[in-house]
Amino acid sequence: MLPESALPVRPPSLFARVPDHWRAPLIRLAAVWLALIVLFVGDWRDMAWQWWDSSTYNHILLIPPILVWLAMQRAAETAQITPHAWWPGLVIMGGAVFLWVLGEFAGLNLARQLAVVVMLQATALALLGPRVAAAQLFPLGYMLTLVPFGDELIPFLQTITAKLTMAFLALSRIPATIDGVFITTRFGYFEVAEACSGVKFLIAMIAYGALVSNVCFASWWRRAAFMALSVVVPVLANGVRAWGTIYIASWRGIEFAASFDHIFYGWVFFALVMGLVMAVGWRFFDRKIDAPLVDGPAIAASPLLARLERMALPAPAALGGLAALALAGLAWSAAANRIAAPMPDLITLPAVPGWRFDDGSPRAEWRPLHTGADHRLVARFTDGKGHVVDMSFALYAAQGDGKEAGGFGQGAQPLGSRWAWEKPGAAFADARSDVIQAPGPVHRLAVTWLRTGDVLTGSNTRLKLANMEDRLLLRARPTMALILSAEAGEGTPPPEESIRSFLAATGPIAPWMDRMARVR
Repeated sequence: MLPESALPVRPPSLFARVPDHWRAPLIRLAAVWLALIVLFVGDWRDMAWQWWDSSTYNHILLIPPILVWLAMQRAAETAQITPHAWWPGLVIMGGAVFLWVLGEFAGLNLARQLAVVVMLQATALALLGPRVAAAQLFPLGYMLTLVPFGDELIPFLQTITAKLTMAFLALSRIPATIDGVFITTRFGYFEVAEACSGVKFLIAMIAYGALVSNVCFASWWRRAAFMALSVVVPVLANGVRAWGTIYIASWRGIEFAASFDHIFYGWVFFALVMGLVMAVGWRFFDRKIDAPLVDGPAIAASPLLARLERMALPAPAALGGLAALALAGLAWSAAANRIAAPMPDLITLPAVPGWRFDDGSPRAEWRPLHTGADHRLVARFTDGKGHVVDMSFALYAAQGDGKEAGGFGQGAQPLGSRWAWEKPGAAFADARSDVIQAPGPVHRLAVTWLRTGDVLTGSNTRLKLANMEDRLLLRARPTMALILSAEAGEGTPPPEESIRSFLAATGPIAPWMDRMARVR
């Protein structure tokens, strides 16, 4: 029998290695985080699905283990701090809940998803206090990269990529013309599509650049410079990618260029670009390998943190406050979601003096998208003088997820259709005006009005603000969307002329929309 001193010593369990003064706070934090994820599971489920299903956000699947790694890097110094519940964390939690309510009322996934992540950050502040937050500042802030954002940048990045491509084509002496995001050359017609905007690489590089800036740099100036590099280089590289595709097509054909783009540029090119960014930044890394990421003595001696820490409250009170805020937001949302404006059984088109229905077809099929509308009217009008106007009208009892009159991919340029935005159109009062284009090319002017209550606007932001106000006040009002559009073509009047002629016959557009909706 082996002597007792020779028996193998088992390493202590992970929980046993947690200091006594940290065990209860960590259990409370884990319980609250789990409860919040369960209460707002719909938003976490939607985020997780985007991480898994969208190539733009696949990199976020790596963020949770990175967050754990970042927290563990700072664990030794953080363990020296005694956590305290802190009431200002409840204020941040209240702001996050209110943001979630606004996002829910406006149908803004980004606002709701940002809010549920900020709720986790706020609960950490409320239950652990300011000194712990200072020690874990970067991991807490880096949690924001869990939010799948970037789709809003796609139109801007498409335009930038198209302009960069034209500049590179000019340098390589390849003649080309541009219409918005469409580039025409003597050997082909190219579109800088949404998938070619470069947003997926830009978003991934921002997350990567932030991580490298914190771990590898100590100087704030160097961190800022590396972050700027992480933003600028992917945008320039995407312009080179688009130019390269067109350049290859000039001597090997469009089909070869397209396959080469997907294989080389999709799998190799951006890996090389990422390596180039790291190679440029490497020589400027100024954080020593063994340098601590947390300045424990500075946190302990900070007079500011000492003053903030005085705003403590008992842990049970913090838990009760967090629960009350989360449940209040859910209750407010549930009450507003039960409110919907009364809808007529049927809506009809009012007569338009001097105009009649036309059963003709456009050169390129155009079918606006109004997902979730309770009523919809589609018609084509002509006045016998060559003016032809297509009309699409939608009426909604309420706005919310899946029922967004001005949401992304809704309206004149349906998501997934052949139509792409080309440029702003002629100005119309209280409306959004766009020139859109389909392969051919076929050009179309589309003018959109959005209406709720007394608000008439072309701005989706203005509409959402009005919708949020209605739901915050538990006020039921219908929402309307009207699109008037005309196709450009040889031998036909300009689209702007056709639409203005139609508006002259309808009279003021707001009352005309109200008569169609039968709400006034």
